[in-house]
Amino acid sequence: MEIIMSNDIETKTFKQLLHESFKSEDTEEWLDIHFTRPIGLFFARIWYKLGVKPNTVTILSIILGVAAGVMFGFKDIMHNVAGIILLMFANFCDSTDGQLARLTNQRSMKGRCLDGFAGDAWFVAIYFAIVIRLFNSPMPGTQTNWGIWIFILCAIAGFMCHSPQSSLADYYRQIHLLLIKGKAGSELDTYESEHKIAEELKGKKGVFWDYAFHANYQHYCHSQEKRTPEFQKLLKVVRGKYGSIEKIPAEFKDEFIKGSRPLMPYTNLLTFNSRAITIYITCLLGIPWLYPVLEITVGECLYIYMHREHERLCHKLRKEIEGEAEEHVEKNDINKND
Repeated sequence: MEIIMSNDIETKTFKQLLHESFKSEDTEEWLDIHFTRPIGLFFARIWYKLGVKPNTVTILSIILGVAAGVMFGFKDIMHNVAGIILLMFANFCDSTDGQLARLTNQRSMKGRCLDGFAGDAWFVAIYFAIVIRLFNSPMPGTQTNWGIWIFILCAIAGFMCHSPQSSLADYYRQIHLLLIKGKAGSELDTYESEHKIAEELKGKKGVFWDYAFHANYQHYCHSQEKRTPEFQKLLKVVRGKYGSIEKIPAEFKDEFIKGSRPLMPYTNLLTFNSRAITIYITCLLGIPWLYPVLEITVGECLYIYMHREHERLCHKLRKEIEGEAEEHVEKNDINKND
Protein backbone atom coordinates (compact mmCIF):
# COMPACT_ATOMS: atom_id res chain seq x y z
CA MET A 1 0.00 0.00 0.00
CA GLU A 2 1.33 3.39 -0.93
CA ILE A 3 2.14 5.55 2.08
CA ILE A 4 0.84 9.09 1.89
CA MET A 5 2.85 11.65 3.85
CA SER A 6 0.90 14.16 5.91
CA ASN A 7 2.05 17.17 3.88
CA ASP A 8 0.50 15.57 0.77
CA ILE A 9 -2.96 16.07 2.30
CA GLU A 10 -2.73 19.78 1.61
CA THR A 11 -1.18 19.53 -1.86
CA LYS A 12 -2.88 16.54 -3.52
CA THR A 13 -6.40 16.56 -4.91
CA PHE A 14 -9.21 14.55 -3.32
CA LYS A 15 -9.19 12.17 -6.30
CA GLN A 16 -5.45 11.55 -5.98
CA LEU A 17 -5.66 10.88 -2.25
CA LEU A 18 -8.67 8.60 -2.76
CA HIS A 19 -6.88 6.49 -5.36
CA GLU A 20 -3.77 6.19 -3.18
CA SER A 21 -5.84 5.17 -0.15
CA PHE A 22 -7.17 2.04 -1.91
CA LYS A 23 -5.51 -1.21 -0.89
CA SER A 24 -5.66 -2.61 -4.42
CA GLU A 25 -8.17 -2.93 -7.26
CA ASP A 26 -8.37 -6.68 -6.61
CA THR A 27 -9.32 -6.39 -2.94
CA GLU A 28 -11.58 -3.32 -2.93
CA GLU A 29 -15.33 -3.83 -3.33
CA TRP A 30 -17.42 -1.74 -5.72
CA LEU A 31 -19.45 -0.35 -2.82
CA ASP A 32 -16.29 0.69 -0.99
CA ILE A 33 -14.69 2.32 -4.04
CA HIS A 34 -17.75 4.37 -4.98
CA PHE A 35 -19.35 4.98 -1.59
CA THR A 36 -17.53 4.08 1.63
CA ARG A 37 -13.99 5.15 0.74
CA PRO A 38 -14.90 8.61 -0.63
CA ILE A 39 -16.99 9.37 2.47
CA GLY A 40 -14.27 7.94 4.69
CA LEU A 41 -11.65 10.14 3.05
CA PHE A 42 -13.90 13.21 3.42
CA PHE A 43 -14.07 12.61 7.18
CA ALA A 44 -10.37 11.66 7.35
CA ARG A 45 -9.38 15.09 6.05
CA ILE A 46 -11.64 16.74 8.65
CA TRP A 47 -10.21 14.64 11.49
CA TYR A 48 -6.70 15.44 10.26
CA LYS A 49 -7.35 19.19 10.44
CA LEU A 50 -8.79 18.77 13.94
CA GLY A 51 -5.76 16.75 15.06
CA VAL A 52 -7.79 13.62 15.86
CA LYS A 53 -5.82 10.34 16.01
CA PRO A 54 -6.84 7.24 14.00
CA ASN A 55 -7.38 5.11 17.12
CA THR A 56 -9.78 7.73 18.49
CA VAL A 57 -11.87 7.35 15.32
CA THR A 58 -11.79 3.56 15.79
CA ILE A 59 -13.13 3.90 19.34
CA LEU A 60 -15.91 6.11 17.98
CA SER A 61 -16.75 3.36 15.46
CA ILE A 62 -17.05 0.86 18.32
CA ILE A 63 -19.52 3.11 20.15
CA LEU A 64 -21.59 3.65 16.99
CA GLY A 65 -21.54 -0.04 16.03
CA VAL A 66 -22.62 -1.25 19.47
CA ALA A 67 -25.37 1.39 19.53
CA ALA A 68 -26.52 0.07 16.14
CA GLY A 69 -26.73 -3.41 17.61
CA VAL A 70 -28.99 -2.13 20.39
CA MET A 71 -31.32 -0.59 17.80
CA PHE A 72 -31.68 -3.90 15.96
CA GLY A 73 -33.01 -5.43 19.19
CA PHE A 74 -36.27 -3.52 18.68
CA LYS A 75 -39.01 -4.73 16.35
CA ASP A 76 -40.26 -1.38 14.99
CA ILE A 77 -39.08 0.15 11.75
CA MET A 78 -37.86 3.43 13.28
CA HIS A 79 -35.39 1.77 15.64
CA ASN A 80 -34.17 -0.51 12.85
CA VAL A 81 -33.63 2.44 10.49
CA ALA A 82 -31.69 4.16 13.28
CA GLY A 83 -29.62 0.96 13.58
CA ILE A 84 -28.89 1.01 9.85
CA ILE A 85 -27.77 4.65 9.97
CA LEU A 86 -25.59 4.06 13.04
CA LEU A 87 -23.96 0.97 11.52
CA MET A 88 -23.29 2.85 8.28
CA PHE A 89 -21.55 5.63 10.21
CA ALA A 90 -19.61 3.04 12.22
CA ASN A 91 -18.42 1.63 8.89
CA PHE A 92 -17.50 5.10 7.64
CA CYS A 93 -15.40 5.52 10.79
CA ASP A 94 -13.84 2.12 10.18
CA SER A 95 -12.82 3.23 6.70
CA THR A 96 -11.76 6.65 7.96
CA ASP A 97 -9.38 5.39 10.65
CA GLY A 98 -7.37 3.37 8.13
CA GLN A 99 -7.33 6.18 5.58
CA LEU A 100 -6.34 8.70 8.27
CA ALA A 101 -3.55 6.39 9.45
CA ARG A 102 -2.19 6.16 5.91
CA LEU A 103 -2.60 9.89 5.26
CA THR A 104 -0.58 10.72 8.38
CA ASN A 105 1.72 7.67 8.32
CA GLN A 106 0.40 6.50 11.72
CA ARG A 107 -0.28 2.84 10.92
CA SER A 108 0.42 0.46 13.77
CA MET A 109 -0.21 -3.09 14.90
CA LYS A 110 -2.24 -1.75 17.81
CA GLY A 111 -4.42 0.15 15.41
CA ARG A 112 -4.93 -2.97 13.31
CA CYS A 113 -5.88 -5.03 16.39
CA LEU A 114 -8.21 -2.31 17.65
CA ASP A 115 -9.76 -2.14 14.18
CA GLY A 116 -10.38 -5.89 14.27
CA PHE A 117 -11.87 -5.64 17.75
CA ALA A 118 -14.23 -2.92 16.53
CA GLY A 119 -15.80 -5.21 13.94
CA ASP A 120 -16.12 -8.00 16.51
CA ALA A 121 -17.81 -5.62 18.97
CA TRP A 122 -20.37 -4.51 16.37
CA PHE A 123 -21.43 -8.02 15.49
CA VAL A 124 -21.45 -9.34 19.05
CA ALA A 125 -23.89 -6.53 19.85
CA ILE A 126 -25.97 -7.40 16.76
CA TYR A 127 -26.12 -11.11 17.62
CA PHE A 128 -27.18 -10.31 21.18
CA ALA A 129 -29.82 -7.94 19.82
CA ILE A 130 -31.25 -10.71 17.63
CA VAL A 131 -31.35 -13.05 20.65
CA ILE A 132 -33.15 -10.48 22.82
CA ARG A 133 -35.53 -9.57 20.00
CA LEU A 134 -36.59 -13.12 19.25
CA PHE A 135 -36.24 -14.89 22.63
CA ASN A 136 -39.96 -14.61 23.45
CA SER A 137 -41.16 -14.69 19.83
CA PRO A 138 -42.52 -17.80 18.06
CA MET A 139 -40.42 -19.73 15.58
CA PRO A 140 -41.62 -19.38 11.96
CA GLY A 141 -44.72 -21.52 11.35
CA THR A 142 -45.02 -22.66 14.96
CA GLN A 143 -46.52 -21.58 18.29
CA THR A 144 -43.26 -22.40 20.11
CA ASN A 145 -41.06 -19.51 21.22
CA TRP A 146 -37.44 -19.42 20.14
CA GLY A 147 -36.17 -19.34 23.70
CA ILE A 148 -32.69 -20.77 24.14
CA TRP A 149 -32.64 -21.98 20.53
CA ILE A 150 -32.09 -18.49 19.12
CA PHE A 151 -29.12 -18.10 21.47
CA ILE A 152 -27.65 -21.40 20.25
CA LEU A 153 -28.30 -20.44 16.61
CA CYS A 154 -26.54 -17.07 17.01
CA ALA A 155 -23.68 -18.61 19.00
CA ILE A 156 -23.02 -21.15 16.22
CA ALA A 157 -23.31 -18.46 13.53
CA GLY A 158 -21.06 -16.02 15.39
CA PHE A 159 -18.32 -18.13 16.93
CA MET A 160 -18.20 -21.15 14.63
CA CYS A 161 -18.95 -19.48 11.28
CA HIS A 162 -18.67 -15.68 11.23
CA SER A 163 -15.38 -15.41 13.16
CA PRO A 164 -13.34 -18.02 11.23
CA GLN A 165 -14.84 -16.88 7.92
CA SER A 166 -13.80 -13.26 8.50
CA SER A 167 -10.32 -14.06 9.79
CA LEU A 168 -9.47 -16.36 6.87
CA ALA A 169 -10.90 -13.92 4.34
CA ASP A 170 -8.66 -11.21 5.84
CA TYR A 171 -5.66 -13.57 5.75
CA TYR A 172 -6.14 -14.37 2.06
CA ARG A 173 -6.47 -10.69 1.18
CA GLN A 174 -3.27 -9.85 3.06
CA ILE A 175 -1.45 -12.66 1.24
CA HIS A 176 -2.72 -11.31 -2.08
CA LEU A 177 -1.61 -7.78 -1.19
CA LEU A 178 1.81 -9.07 -0.12
CA LEU A 179 2.39 -10.58 -3.55
CA ILE A 180 1.18 -7.41 -5.29
CA LYS A 181 2.78 -4.69 -3.16
CA GLY A 182 5.23 -6.40 -0.83
CA LYS A 183 5.45 -5.82 2.91
CA ALA A 184 4.68 -2.10 2.58
CA GLY A 185 1.27 -2.90 1.10
CA SER A 186 0.26 -5.81 3.31
CA GLU A 187 -0.51 -6.34 6.99
CA LEU A 188 0.35 -10.04 6.94
CA ASP A 189 1.78 -11.02 10.32
CA THR A 190 2.97 -14.37 11.67
CA TYR A 191 2.48 -16.26 14.90
CA GLU A 192 6.24 -16.69 15.20
CA SER A 193 6.98 -12.95 15.11
CA GLU A 194 4.07 -12.00 17.37
CA HIS A 195 4.91 -14.75 19.88
CA LYS A 196 8.51 -13.54 20.00
CA ILE A 197 7.40 -9.97 20.72
CA ALA A 198 4.94 -11.14 23.39
CA GLU A 199 7.63 -13.20 25.11
CA GLU A 200 10.03 -10.25 25.10
CA LEU A 201 7.39 -8.02 26.71
CA LYS A 202 6.19 -10.61 29.22
CA GLY A 203 6.83 -9.53 32.78
CA LYS A 204 8.21 -6.11 31.90
CA LYS A 205 6.89 -3.08 33.74
CA GLY A 206 4.95 -0.34 31.98
CA VAL A 207 4.15 -2.38 28.86
CA PHE A 208 0.96 -4.15 29.96
CA TRP A 209 -1.16 -3.01 27.01
CA ASP A 210 1.62 -3.69 24.52
CA TYR A 211 1.93 -7.21 25.89
CA ALA A 212 -1.86 -7.69 25.90
CA PHE A 213 -2.12 -6.67 22.23
CA HIS A 214 0.67 -8.97 21.04
CA ALA A 215 -0.34 -11.87 23.30
CA ASN A 216 -3.86 -11.79 21.90
CA TYR A 217 -2.81 -11.14 18.31
CA GLN A 218 -0.44 -14.12 18.26
CA HIS A 219 -3.42 -16.45 18.80
CA TYR A 220 -5.29 -14.80 15.95
CA CYS A 221 -2.30 -15.37 13.64
CA HIS A 222 -1.91 -18.94 14.90
CA SER A 223 -5.54 -19.78 14.07
CA GLN A 224 -5.04 -18.48 10.50
CA GLU A 225 -1.87 -20.50 10.00
CA LYS A 226 -3.36 -23.73 11.40
CA ARG A 227 -6.15 -23.59 8.83
CA THR A 228 -3.81 -23.04 5.86
CA PRO A 229 -1.35 -25.97 5.88
CA GLU A 230 -0.67 -25.87 2.13
CA PHE A 231 0.10 -22.17 2.18
CA GLN A 232 2.46 -22.68 5.14
CA LYS A 233 4.26 -25.45 3.20
CA LEU A 234 4.49 -23.21 0.14
CA LEU A 235 5.86 -20.38 2.29
CA LYS A 236 8.50 -22.69 3.71
CA VAL A 237 9.57 -23.89 0.26
CA VAL A 238 9.66 -20.32 -1.11
CA ARG A 239 11.78 -19.07 1.79
CA GLY A 240 14.09 -22.06 1.43
CA LYS A 241 14.66 -21.45 -2.27
CA TYR A 242 14.52 -17.66 -2.56
CA GLY A 243 15.21 -16.44 0.97
CA SER A 244 12.05 -14.32 1.26
CA ILE A 245 8.82 -13.60 -0.58
CA GLU A 246 10.22 -10.30 -1.84
CA LYS A 247 12.94 -12.15 -3.75
CA ILE A 248 10.76 -14.63 -5.62
CA PRO A 249 10.64 -14.28 -9.44
CA ALA A 250 7.99 -12.10 -11.06
CA GLU A 251 6.70 -15.13 -12.98
CA PHE A 252 5.84 -16.93 -9.74
CA LYS A 253 4.17 -13.83 -8.28
CA ASP A 254 2.09 -13.39 -11.43
CA GLU A 255 0.99 -17.03 -11.35
CA PHE A 256 0.00 -16.82 -7.68
CA ILE A 257 -1.88 -13.54 -8.17
CA LYS A 258 -3.66 -14.95 -11.22
CA GLY A 259 -4.87 -17.92 -9.15
CA SER A 260 -5.69 -15.84 -6.08
CA ARG A 261 -7.55 -13.02 -7.86
CA PRO A 262 -10.77 -15.03 -8.55
CA LEU A 263 -11.02 -15.74 -4.82
CA MET A 264 -10.98 -12.08 -3.78
CA PRO A 265 -14.74 -11.62 -4.40
CA TYR A 266 -15.33 -14.47 -1.94
CA THR A 267 -13.17 -12.76 0.67
CA ASN A 268 -15.27 -9.63 0.17
CA LEU A 269 -18.53 -11.54 0.52
CA LEU A 270 -17.32 -12.85 3.88
CA THR A 271 -16.54 -9.43 5.30
CA PHE A 272 -18.65 -6.40 6.23
CA ASN A 273 -20.73 -5.15 3.29
CA SER A 274 -22.61 -8.33 2.41
CA ARG A 275 -23.30 -9.08 6.06
CA ALA A 276 -24.49 -5.55 6.80
CA ILE A 277 -26.88 -5.51 3.83
CA THR A 278 -28.27 -8.89 4.93
CA ILE A 279 -28.81 -7.56 8.47
CA TYR A 280 -30.57 -4.46 7.13
CA ILE A 281 -32.96 -6.47 4.96
CA THR A 282 -33.77 -9.24 7.45
CA CYS A 283 -34.37 -6.83 10.34
CA LEU A 284 -36.57 -4.50 8.27
CA LEU A 285 -38.59 -7.49 7.05
CA GLY A 286 -39.01 -8.75 10.62
CA ILE A 287 -37.12 -12.00 9.99
CA PRO A 288 -33.75 -11.40 11.74
CA TRP A 289 -33.43 -15.15 12.45
CA LEU A 290 -32.64 -15.56 8.75
CA TYR A 291 -29.32 -13.72 9.15
CA PRO A 292 -27.61 -16.34 11.39
CA VAL A 293 -29.16 -19.09 9.25
CA LEU A 294 -27.51 -17.61 6.15
CA GLU A 295 -24.20 -17.34 8.02
CA ILE A 296 -24.32 -21.05 8.82
CA THR A 297 -25.44 -22.17 5.35
CA VAL A 298 -24.46 -19.81 2.53
CA GLY A 299 -21.54 -18.22 4.37
CA GLU A 300 -20.07 -21.58 5.32
CA CYS A 301 -20.36 -22.88 1.75
CA LEU A 302 -18.48 -19.82 0.47
CA TYR A 303 -15.87 -20.29 3.18
CA ILE A 304 -15.31 -23.98 2.35
CA TYR A 305 -14.99 -23.26 -1.38
CA MET A 306 -12.61 -20.31 -0.85
CA HIS A 307 -10.43 -22.33 1.53
CA ARG A 308 -10.33 -25.39 -0.73
CA GLU A 309 -9.39 -23.44 -3.85
CA HIS A 310 -6.67 -21.43 -2.10
CA GLU A 311 -5.13 -24.57 -0.65
CA ARG A 312 -5.24 -26.20 -4.09
CA LEU A 313 -3.46 -23.21 -5.60
CA CYS A 314 -0.74 -23.34 -2.93
CA HIS A 315 -0.31 -27.10 -3.35
CA LYS A 316 0.03 -26.75 -7.14
CA LEU A 317 2.62 -23.97 -6.91
CA ARG A 318 4.61 -25.79 -4.24
CA LYS A 319 4.81 -28.90 -6.40
CA GLU A 320 6.00 -26.79 -9.33
CA ILE A 321 8.82 -25.28 -7.24
CA GLU A 322 9.81 -28.66 -5.80
CA GLY A 323 9.73 -30.15 -9.30
CA GLU A 324 12.07 -27.43 -10.57
CA ALA A 325 14.41 -28.08 -7.64
CA GLU A 326 14.49 -31.82 -8.33
CA GLU A 327 15.11 -31.19 -12.02
CA HIS A 328 17.98 -28.86 -11.13
CA VAL A 329 19.54 -31.52 -8.85
CA GLU A 330 19.22 -34.18 -11.57
CA LYS A 331 20.96 -31.91 -14.10
CA ASN A 332 23.79 -31.27 -11.67
CA ASP A 333 24.19 -35.00 -11.09
CA ILE A 334 24.32 -35.64 -14.84
CA ASN A 335 26.92 -32.90 -15.32
CA LYS A 336 29.06 -34.38 -12.52
CA ASN A 337 28.88 -37.85 -14.08
CA ASP A 338 29.86 -36.42 -17.45
